[in-house]
Amino acid sequence: MRYLFILLITCFSLHSFSQSVDTVLQNKVVVFKDYRLDILARKEAEINTAILKKQARSAQGYRLMVLNTSDKDYAFKVRAELLQKFPEQKPYMWYANPYIRIKFGNFRTKEEADVYKKEISKMLGGANIYYLPETIEVDPGKDFDPDSMR
Repeated sequence: MRYLFILLITCFSLHSFSQSVDTVLQNKVVVFKDYRLDILARKEAEINTAILKKQARSAQGYRLMVLNTSDKDYAFKVRAELLQKFPEQKPYMWYANPYIRIKFGNFRTKEEADVYKKEISKMLGGANIYYLPETIEVDPGKDFDPDSMR
């Protein structure tokens, strides 16, 4: 009875493998998979790369403190002028009771910020603008290699 049971278990176990017996005996492994898995993996890799390229990284740098006023209309006017005149940079506007403050740009060095500081000061009629050392957003750009982050 024992031998019959062992024989049955052996027969069933040989048929439960995913590869055929001939393939196992030839020391080869044949993998049967759906071709759509390759397409899915490629698509996922593309999405991950696109997300990494779009992600803003941060670094230490400078922003310009452009405005600190309680006049809401004037603050929105200045913000609109900054957006029109300097579309490549980003103004940051927030309300800190009772003032509206506007910071401007993401600059790695003071020299980069100095060019904008002079133009904005002229635009605002000689207003005092000063540097703020902050954590800034750094655009990865076209040359960004997402594999370098791993």
